[in-house]
Amino acid sequence: MFPLHDDNPTQDTSVVVYALIVINILIFGYQMSLANYQLDEWLRAWAIIPRELTTNSVKELITVFSSQFLHAGILHLAGNMWFLYLFGNNIEDLLGRWKFIIFYLSCGAVAAIVQVMTAPMSAVPMVGASGAISGVMGAYMVKYPRARISSLVFFGFFVTIIPIPAVVFLGLWIAGQTIYAAMTNPNLPGVAYLAHVSGFVMGAIAIAILAKAKR
Repeated sequence: MFPLHDDNPTQDTSVVVYALIVINILIFGYQMSLANYQLDEWLRAWAIIPRELTTNSVKELITVFSSQFLHAGILHLAGNMWFLYLFGNNIEDLLGRWKFIIFYLSCGAVAAIVQVMTAPMSAVPMVGASGAISGVMGAYMVKYPRARISSLVFFGFFVTIIPIPAVVFLGLWIAGQTIYAAMTNPNLPGVAYLAHVSGFVMGAIAIAILAKAKR
């Protein structure tokens, strides 16, 4: 399944979501302009390296946030930005711009820290906005479970578009991420599935608390 759009309109322009997308694209463009040795230095400075974070925690703490704006490749960037565009606008609309920024970065930070805790001595750099965006998706499922996500669905060589309730689409997505997280060695390079799961859970819990606080 690949999501195309939802039937959940917003009241205001998603300024923060658009700004985040532009910032991520610009930073990725800068990354691509670097020579290999410069890119290595860039990642050492701004990506999360679990071994460095756990041994020099204060000095490296900024990477919990800066790593959310780095990506490993064009497909990594494109996928993350599409999901942010699709699900982020409603959560920004719900929370307001400043609260959304705090929510987004907090989900990403929690996701990263949980992932680091599973492999604290790993030297593999961690990058990507996936944890933060997973938090947005968790919040979306809690607040808009009945919203319809028009999705490309593949049946062998046959492809069709089906409107799928958000609770089903996102429920299947997080179930898949949880299975992959259980099967993956966090010490090896690859997708940080546990960051996706923990970001999603953080977003779902945080939005429920924020919703209660509003009442």
